[in-house]
Formats: sequence, C-alpha cells, structure tokens
Amino acid sequence: MEELDKLREECGIFGVFSTDKARDVATLVYYGLFALQHRGQESAGIASVKDGVITCRKGMGLVGDVFKNGETQELRGSTALGHVRYSTAGASNIENAQPFVSRFKLGSIAAAHNGTLTNAEVVRELLEDAGIGFTSSSDSEVIVNLIAKNYKKGIEKALTDTIQSIKGSYALIVLTDNAMVGARDPNGIRPLCLGKINDGWVLSSESCAIDAVGGEFVRDVEPGEMVIIDNEQVLSFIFSEKTRRAVCAFEYVYFARPDSIIDGVDVYGARVRAGEILARESPVNADLVIGVPDSGIPAALGYGRIANIQFGMGIVKSKYVGRTFIAPDQEAREQAAAVKHNALKSEVKGKRVVLIDDSIVRGTTSKRLVSLLKAAGATQVHIRICSPPVKFPCFFGIDTPHRKDLISNSSGGTNELCLSLGADSLAFLSTEGLLESLDGNAGYCLGCFTGEYPAPAPFAPFGC
Repeated sequence: MEELDKLREECGIFGVFSTDKARDVATLVYYGLFALQHRGQESAGIASVKDGVITCRKGMGLVGDVFKNGETQELRGSTALGHVRYSTAGASNIENAQPFVSRFKLGSIAAAHNGTLTNAEVVRELLEDAGIGFTSSSDSEVIVNLIAKNYKKGIEKALTDTIQSIKGSYALIVLTDNAMVGARDPNGIRPLCLGKINDGWVLSSESCAIDAVGGEFVRDVEPGEMVIIDNEQVLSFIFSEKTRRAVCAFEYVYFARPDSIIDGVDVYGARVRAGEILARESPVNADLVIGVPDSGIPAALGYGRIANIQFGMGIVKSKYVGRTFIAPDQEAREQAAAVKHNALKSEVKGKRVVLIDDSIVRGTTSKRLVSLLKAAGATQVHIRICSPPVKFPCFFGIDTPHRKDLISNSSGGTNELCLSLGADSLAFLSTEGLLESLDGNAGYCLGCFTGEYPAPAPFAPFGC
C-alpha cells in the first residue's frame, strides 16, 4: 500500500558512448541502471551498437532480474543505452518496455525516454494515417517513429523536426550507428545530465549514476538543448528559443537519490534545508524527531537541528519487502505493507514524537505509521510534511491519482486530515518555503501543489 501512497517517477535513462571501439560498455550501463533503479522497477532494458548493428534486450522486473548476474555478453558494443521504467500510462508489459529500436532502409536507431508527451495521441494518429504502425501504447514509440520518418534528412535535422513536433516533458537519449544524442524539453521538467569517462561520455537522468560507473559529472543538459556525441566531438545547440526552466520540484522532494545534483542544486542539501525551514514555520514541543525512511530522514535532521530536538531512528524499514501493490490480492498487499515498517519501541516509548515525511498523497502510510508509533508507546505524534499539500494531478511524467483521491483535497482541510490520520498535529511546508529550500528562484514546476503548469496540460496524459 505504501507505493500507492507515493507519487511515482516514470523512468530512468542512461547512455554511454566510447571512442574506443574495442570497449564493451553494456556493463557500465548495467551498473548505471542499478543506480537509477529507484526511478522505475517495472521493466529494464539495454540496447547496444557494434559494427553498425543494434542489439536490444529487455524484460519485466528489476535490473537484476532482467540481467541476472550482470550477464550482458550478447550486448557487446562501444555504445549502449539503458532504461528502467515505471508506467504512468500504457500497460505494464514487455511491449512497453524500453529502449525502443527502429530498423529501416537508411539505418537503425534505439531510443529511451523519460517523461510524458501531452500531444502523443494526435501525433500517433498522424503517423498511423501515414502508414506507420505501432507495437506499444507508449508515447516513447511515437518519438522513435517520428525520428525514423525524418531520418533521411540526417540525424540532427530528424531530431530537430521530431522535437519541434512533440509537446510536454521529456529527457531523451537516442543511439545511431555512430553517435549518441541527448535532448531535454524546453522547460527542463525532467532531468538529464552529461558526464565524462576516460574514453567517452555519459548521459544520465541523475548524476549519482555517473558517479556509480566511475565517471565525472560535467554539467546538466540545459532546457531546450540537444547534445550530439560522436567520435570527433560533442556538439551542443539550443533547439528552442523560448525556454523557461521549470524543473519538477518533486525531484528534490522525493524522486531523486540524495547523492544527486540536479541543475546545480544538491538534493540532500535541499531536503535538509526543507526540514530546517519547516521547523521555523511549524514548531512543536517534542522530545524526538524521526524521518520516514528514506527521503524523510534528511529533512528530519534539518528539523531537529533548528528546533533543538533530538534526532532518532524511530522507524525501521525492511529493504527486502517487494513493492506491495504487485501482490496478488488486497489481503496480501495489506500484509506486505504491515511488515514494511516497524517502530523502535525503545526509541519512542514515553516520548512526544515529530514524524517527518516528504509528502502525503492518499494518507494510508501516514495513518499506519501514527498507529505504529502510538502502539509502541509514543505519547504524541506530530506529523510534519516537507512539501506543500499535493492537490492536483501531474501531466508531465508523474503517476498521480485523480484529484478526488488526493487526501489534501478533503473538504475539512488540514485539521480534519490530522484527525483522520490519528495525529496530534499536522503541518505542511509552504510553497515559499519549498522554493527557499531549493535556490530561492521560481524555476520549478509546482503544478501538483498549485495547479499552475509550465505548459498546457491535456485532459488525459500519455506516458513512456
């Protein structure tokens, strides 16, 4: 049930281009995907290029399930691209797993995408009218087919034409027989960064994956920028003149790993600062502050530091319980959820506890944790959330419930929500406080908090 009570990122992408044609980089991509596993657990895949031939392997499950014991021998090549997926739209099946490969008269390409195209249905219909077939319900295949359709113009023009035809959020990596290309939407909603290895380059959703393969983070790919990497050089150009940075704020609140840096902002530092600001905005008399593992812990450290309240563990999370929402029935899901967290009685008994979490979506996790802590002897439980209330759906790459299922939209407001969770008090970080915890500017998408989006939102989103 916990996973149903959190917003979910859609995908993680990771590509390596080596100038050493004898180098096998599929293993690097395998480890890069492990570092990005938090961004998607439904499917994983790797495509590689060797001697102009693209080979692809993908399957359902975690990276370690699809590539058991790190076996990537059949994917030998000096250029490779990987993808981990969590679907927000489109069925969870092998047909929608990425990367997608297109083979046509002029060559072959492989592509992987993180984000949501808001005009995917319209573009798909136009391509189908032109006689182009689809094998999946993923809008990533729309991108691949657009590139293939325009490929006779050359990869740079084909990509430019494709990007100008699509709307929404995307971080995109494309492999050809002799190049690797990365692109980020004009608002930079979804993250993408560039790294360096000894004999080549890396493109990744997060900098933590570049670190994981021994690479060096170089910089973020800018909103509206395309990067073309080949044996000779790294070319960069801005394909969209009207760019306004609007990075998804939830990357910092929850999605990204704490050891990543996105658009110059340290994720761990942002979470600690959010806790510090929350302590100033919503203080409470308490004996212990604890964080919900894992993303709530940095904020709990910050809260305790400013409030001068002792930080402790309080809640233990089992790392070996699988995703509860894939259990076969409701009873099994509830049982799996019940063993995922437990309270440390020796830490919380007889204490007034501040419980820090990153967000509340449906409220089921918060309610269960309050019950656990009070059963363990906590005399009071005060919930503090280090983001504003989630009140609106996302159309740009996050799996959000309908507005009616978002508990912060309940008619009674925060007081009624507090009572329903069984807590002694409840407070959220303000929107201004969230922006302050980042870098104080307005270059973020806050759509799920405010209902104001950086680009026109459709009524029905499509996802990778």
